[in-house]
Amino acid sequence: MLLDKINSPADLRALNEDQLEELCAEIRQFIVESVSRTGGHLGSNLGAVELTLAIHRVFESPRDVILWDTGHQAYVHKLITGRRRAFESLRQRNGLSGYPNRRESEHDWIENSHASTALSYAYGISAGFENRGEDHRTVVAVIGDGSLTGGMSFEALNNLGHRRQRAVIVLNDNGRSYAPTVSRLSSAVSRLRSHPQYVKGRIRLAEVLERVPLGGEVKRGLVGAAAAMREMWEPPAFFETLGVRYTGPVDGHDIAALESALRAAAAYDQGPIVVHVLTQKGRGYTPAEEHTENHLHDTGLFDPLTGPTSRPSVLPEFRSAFTSSLLAAAAEHPELVAITAAMPGSTGLIPFQERYPDRFFDVGIAEQHAVTAAAGMAMAGLRPVVALYSTFLSRAFDQVEYDVGLHHMPVIFCLDRSGITGPDGPSHHGVLDLSLLLRVPGMTVFTPSSYQELEAMFSTALAITEGPVAIRWPKGAAPQAGDGEVGSGLNARRVETGDRVCIISVGCRLADVREAADILRSEGVQPTIWDARVVAPLDRAMLRDAFTHDLVVTVEDGIRVGGVGSAVADSLSRLSGPGRGPATLNIGTPVEYLEHGDPNLLRSELGLDSTGLAATIHKRLLRLESGS
Repeated sequence: MLLDKINSPADLRALNEDQLEELCAEIRQFIVESVSRTGGHLGSNLGAVELTLAIHRVFESPRDVILWDTGHQAYVHKLITGRRRAFESLRQRNGLSGYPNRRESEHDWIENSHASTALSYAYGISAGFENRGEDHRTVVAVIGDGSLTGGMSFEALNNLGHRRQRAVIVLNDNGRSYAPTVSRLSSAVSRLRSHPQYVKGRIRLAEVLERVPLGGEVKRGLVGAAAAMREMWEPPAFFETLGVRYTGPVDGHDIAALESALRAAAAYDQGPIVVHVLTQKGRGYTPAEEHTENHLHDTGLFDPLTGPTSRPSVLPEFRSAFTSSLLAAAAEHPELVAITAAMPGSTGLIPFQERYPDRFFDVGIAEQHAVTAAAGMAMAGLRPVVALYSTFLSRAFDQVEYDVGLHHMPVIFCLDRSGITGPDGPSHHGVLDLSLLLRVPGMTVFTPSSYQELEAMFSTALAITEGPVAIRWPKGAAPQAGDGEVGSGLNARRVETGDRVCIISVGCRLADVREAADILRSEGVQPTIWDARVVAPLDRAMLRDAFTHDLVVTVEDGIRVGGVGSAVADSLSRLSGPGRGPATLNIGTPVEYLEHGDPNLLRSELGLDSTGLAATIHKRLLRLESGS
């Protein structure tokens, strides 16, 4: 196989056209077979094969800097930069990252799994090269049309053009982000740029200007008219108005055409230049090409011969509880609307979109805009529900704090993938949301421990109109609550009554807390257990009960510093004053970047599983007994 002989980008440059075509087929087969065994991002990588090879044949990494926005499309880059044999460990604990990773290779400059950042990196790196006199180096930013919907991209384009900073911007346009791209720019570019009437008209006008003897003022007037025509009919003028040169569109699966366009762009030394490339997400693998929602953007394990199939979960997911609650509420509340940032399917909003298309808003990869727009909708009398991944909310904290919170707008934030999420690594663990949300005055925060709790909490959230609300839940199956195991309103729920030790469980950690309590009972400790349910505001009855114990333990799936545990400790100190009252122990994730891996394994390593919790609590009790 040709792929076996490719260990660095330099190995690509000796291949002829036929060999390149053969290599592309081998790479697609390799990626499908590899991802089928590990899970990962499939469709975006299948669409970027020829593009990646062309970039590495034209530019010389790592001398030239290649930035991927987002890193979803970087598997091919990893393959040809010497990491083929590591793909068996893709997204596994201590294995190959699913994104570019500076620790893995000198060819990786950024760990970029949050979108719309590469152009800002490109601006900064290019400025650094210019300042250091390294004019022989080129910065190449590969950005998808989905990432171009993010505000940072436009801010960076503005600055790149203003300073005429050299950079090659490859616009990988497959019409998708996760779902179909919410943008008119890329589709209009490819449609109108190649329109035959426009092309003929531009050529004819150029011929007139060349042949007819005209005075300077007249000719300048006609040139201005041509520019006006371009402003009206050619969307690439958008880039050029910002001082960014535009070329394309180019067939993103034609290596020769790609290389020609990229070489011309590399030679352009007057500032930034966009090379608009049209690709097909999922190309070369029928199940991905025919997958209507996201072309198998990401997938779990599957049979490569048949492709991923729908496998019903043993237990319903938290996301299903959200979807059903949202639909039920929407039927009764015509003012209710739903907002997402390019991820309607993965946040559970597609059924709502299908039933209420006029009340559904997908704003693209633009979380900041989504949050402030939600505030505006609330001001206009609507009841917005903003559905995001927990990790992506952190991109819009300023807007949550000041645009929603400061104005006391009744926006409901529904946050999926909270806590330790697993194989996508440090940028995707949802461990910051609690510490951030607890800093917003007037924010009500729900943490459901079961499917039924989420349903009850959504109903309660709708009744809160004096400020924002957040409900956060983890990825995957939701525990089922039995009779009498669902709380109500803003109250915590006492699960078990004991003495000496009070354990306050936050959200989905309840099952591990109950197992830890069983271990403690076998050691002679009878703990009280509370399911906090609502962590802002904290239930006063729960706090008063906790105050009667020797040790109060909080267990949460977010960072322990500044999280729920800190809020509980502060509240307990206010009941009796500093230096008195029960001892406290806050258990949560450390303030560090958690690597990728199986969530259960990560929790075990951090001492957050039932065994680890019991051991940590028992050790703290021994210290209390010894007076230390």
